[in-house]
Amino acid sequence: MIAFNTPISGLTRVGEKTAAQFKKLGLNTAGDLLFYLPFRYDDFSTGLQIAELKAGQTANVIGTIDLIQNKRSARRKMQITEALIRDDSGYLKVIWFNQAFLTRTLKEGDEISLAGRITDDYGQLQMVSPNYEKITSADILHTKGLVPNYHSTEALSQKQIRSCLKQVLPLAEKVEDWLPENLRRNLNLIDLKKALYKIHSPKESEDITKAARRLAFTELFLRQLKSQSIKRELQNLKATPITFNEELTRSFVAGLAFPLTGAQKKSTWEILKDLGKKMPMSRLLEGDVGSGKTMVAIIALLNVAAAGRQGALMAPTEILAEQHFKTLSHYLYKYDIKIGLITSKHQEVNFELNNKLLLTSADILIGTHALIQSKIIIPRLSLAIVDEQHRFGVNQRHTIIKTGDDVVPHFLSMTATPIPRSMALAIYGDLDFSIIDEMPKGRLPITTSLINNKNRAETYKFIHKEIKNGRQAYVVCPLIDESDKLGVKSAKQEFEKLQNEIFPDLKVGLLHGKMKIKEKEQVMADFVKNDIQILVATSVIEVGIDVPNATIMVIEGAERFGLSQLHQFRGRVGRSHLASYCYLIPTLENISNPKTLERLEALIKYHDGLTLAKIDLKLRGAGDLYGTLQSGFDESQISALFDFETIKKARDEAAKIIETDPDFKKHPAIKLKLGEWEKKTHLE
Repeated sequence: MIAFNTPISGLTRVGEKTAAQFKKLGLNTAGDLLFYLPFRYDDFSTGLQIAELKAGQTANVIGTIDLIQNKRSARRKMQITEALIRDDSGYLKVIWFNQAFLTRTLKEGDEISLAGRITDDYGQLQMVSPNYEKITSADILHTKGLVPNYHSTEALSQKQIRSCLKQVLPLAEKVEDWLPENLRRNLNLIDLKKALYKIHSPKESEDITKAARRLAFTELFLRQLKSQSIKRELQNLKATPITFNEELTRSFVAGLAFPLTGAQKKSTWEILKDLGKKMPMSRLLEGDVGSGKTMVAIIALLNVAAAGRQGALMAPTEILAEQHFKTLSHYLYKYDIKIGLITSKHQEVNFELNNKLLLTSADILIGTHALIQSKIIIPRLSLAIVDEQHRFGVNQRHTIIKTGDDVVPHFLSMTATPIPRSMALAIYGDLDFSIIDEMPKGRLPITTSLINNKNRAETYKFIHKEIKNGRQAYVVCPLIDESDKLGVKSAKQEFEKLQNEIFPDLKVGLLHGKMKIKEKEQVMADFVKNDIQILVATSVIEVGIDVPNATIMVIEGAERFGLSQLHQFRGRVGRSHLASYCYLIPTLENISNPKTLERLEALIKYHDGLTLAKIDLKLRGAGDLYGTLQSGFDESQISALFDFETIKKARDEAAKIIETDPDFKKHPAIKLKLGEWEKKTHLE
């Protein structure tokens, strides 16, 4: 008898090796497997007789094997398995490559179910490499209807996962629905048992929609309960109010070489108003690459320092922390603001330290996330700012908010990752939002082009001319080292080629994640000084480096990156009044792929991150689009992140429960589920 705690190794036809593969996916028990959700479905619901088939269709065919044999292809040196399948209406040829074992599994006379695409081979219809299963009972799991697909490992097949799920699916009957019935009724949600049956074994597409909506709401509701709980806790905490220094702020803004945009002014004022309150601010500042979030942060930090308090700015990398130190030192030099940099490697200040502790004497401290380690105490900390919020989990946010004793700092997080407002509400329900949705005046749109091998030489000539005019360029590659994947460029390969063959008269540099920190820092410093004119890099440059003189971005193997990531790369150029260019170069095998072209052409057409994020989600699926942003959300649930009404309902219902029953005395099932969820996700 299978129970929730039955080890996966206890299921039929699961040995220790297979159980080890499930373990790699974080699945140890039958209960774990029951809640492991599909990320997509194959639609094999069109069941046809052989005589009804047409080229280009995806169909399910059931028939009998009349003939099956292996033969070797001399030209390609591969094993080909050929079969002839018949039903009452005719015959169909089927081919598999390098699967000679099939002649041991399938025999003449076996009844078989096939699912795949029908192709035309010189007038004869055939199926090439279809999914198959021998029919031994009425249950057809892998080739008929809507067939679920699950994330897997190389050594674990979809058939194995589906066969195991068939064994554990009856456990759904024993699942207790912890969501109150009145809430389910108000929101028109199906119960948990039905949702699990429908998500793993749908009869029609409507089943998937209903199940995904219920399961997505589960995740949204738990996040909202936690967020509303934190919000309530914040209301009981005290922060030091920072008086808005109007004269100083006006003087600072008037001294800038550029005007603030309307969106920068609005966001700055929202933050300054929050800083003036006794309740700690908890706010997310979202703005596209190059929209001017750092300037908003500087104005807030200036007000904190002027009030005799301390501010801290945390960045995800040492390179970005050092850049922030230089930027703040440059803009605040005439205001006598003491700024300190603390990284794991060194400390730096813009003032005379006189043997005092840096943590005590600096007005503004800049560093990586190591700055909030428990051993580091910033005695007068009143504002903590985190750059690149998507690399920071709820627990870490909470850690910052709770530092100190009776008084806690105000908290501001910043992100350039484009988040639809509904998604931000779902993920950051404990934060208020400020959005910078316009670019600084004078910025020219970046000219983005798709390049193939024919116009590559022409592109190199243009790059050479621009660099001779004093500009600089980035070249981004998907890999560090050479790969066995044909046509995929590696940074090391490209560096050698560009330095020795294409631009021998220019200085080319190399930057990747496996380099030591000192090496990386030296390369970046040389690029900033224009001692390196072309920087070949991996995705390590996605976040953080600001070189206004760099005007060209070349992205090799562009189709291997998501649109949002490509947009981040593109944002490394176009950071001044100079005309800038971005060249997208797909790999040879994908240069004419319609899906590849559709995605990359979207980057040429659109220049705002939010539009591109939505297109990426539609064309590519969630994948790693939002990285840790969507942690805990399966792809089948991601669509709910754009469903503003459902999210709002989840928030409102969660707020009601937290307001009337903060200890969950009336809702013990919810309390238990929330505890399990927190343990599982670690809220990261």
